Amino acid sequence: MRRHRTEPRPGWQATVEEQGVIYPLTRLPDGSLRRYWDESAYYSFTLAEVEELEETVAELHEMCLEAAAHIVAHDRFADLGLTDPRLTARIAESWRRRDEVPSLYGRFDLCYDGGGPAKLLEYNADTPTSLVEAASAQWFWMEDRFPGLDQWNSLHERLVDAWRRQAPLLPPGAPVHFAHSAADELGEDLMTVAYLRETAEQAGLDTRAISMENIGWDNLSGRFVDERYSFIRSCFKLYPWEWLTGDRFGPHALDTLDNGGGTGSTLWIEPAWKMLLSNKALLAILWELHPGHPNLLPAHTDGPQELARTGGYAAKPLLGREGAGITLHEAGAAAALRDEPCCYQQLCPLPDFDGNRTVLGAWVVDGEPAGLGIRESAGLITDEYARFVPHVIDG
Repeated sequence: MRRHRTEPRPGWQATVEEQGVIYPLTRLPDGSLRRYWDESAYYSFTLAEVEELEETVAELHEMCLEAAAHIVAHDRFADLGLTDPRLTARIAESWRRRDEVPSLYGRFDLCYDGGGPAKLLEYNADTPTSLVEAASAQWFWMEDRFPGLDQWNSLHERLVDAWRRQAPLLPPGAPVHFAHSAADELGEDLMTVAYLRETAEQAGLDTRAISMENIGWDNLSGRFVDERYSFIRSCFKLYPWEWLTGDRFGPHALDTLDNGGGTGSTLWIEPAWKMLLSNKALLAILWELHPGHPNLLPAHTDGPQELARTGGYAAKPLLGREGAGITLHEAGAAAALRDEPCCYQQLCPLPDFDGNRTVLGAWVVDGEPAGLGIRESAGLITDEYARFVPHVIDG
């Protein structure tokens, strides 16, 4: 794994915008603009490194499914901060009927520098973004700049195939609605949903776009409806489950939750059981089930324990995203419990490539490793100001 400097393509900004990355620049807190899509550099991997990463991701995904089964079987929902018995019952039902409901994709965030085993930082299996740049823009960049090389990237083909394979699980004769929140000012959620809708249409599905704010509730029929008052039988939502269940219509979402073909109900994609995998407490349960595993970091939910002495720790809110709320604590600092529920994970400094801190986003589609996206940041926390940098396989 190596980082290389290179010249951006002439007109790169217009090019990637046409390919769906409508947010190629990031506005910093001081009002200045900086590249989000950054093709002034790229990373190269050997084929052996990529094959090792693929094997790691496949194993991690299976371990996460095993952990989800453990949570349900042993009623460990409280460890995830899930204490509403009505909600946990629906999640458990969703898990037991998981083969009857579509589940599309997820993204592992890994710490890796090519010199040792990748370490799992977290798994976003409910609402992962940075998909358009990983699946589309970096592939076209490679074809322009390095047409003789390859890339770990079968995302587009696998997404289309996943929709095609899972189409029989969808309610027959009804379109799939694709929803994002209108509160998304950047446009990333909109373009992620638009891209996934495109892959569904390429698989032959009938689709409709809608914002979460325009999903209505019909009291007479007891159903969710769109702006045309058409019944929403299935809906892909880029909207976290904890937000959906906490909304004013959350009780209706649980009442009408389709965990596999229910009449008069709504099938949500991703399914409710994904709440088990996008919760940082999963990291502690994985460590409990697989202590010492080379791809895991020690993690706990009841405090930093030995981590405060032996290597430092990161305190991560159970439901945080884009690095929000993460605090880093070096070894020897006084251990401190946060007021909010957290996962305390061994500190794993991101590798430094020429002053750039790098995290790998390894994608899973329909349960199979599917591709790689790389984000860089100036600090040790990969946040909303990180940059996306493309990659190739070379050697």
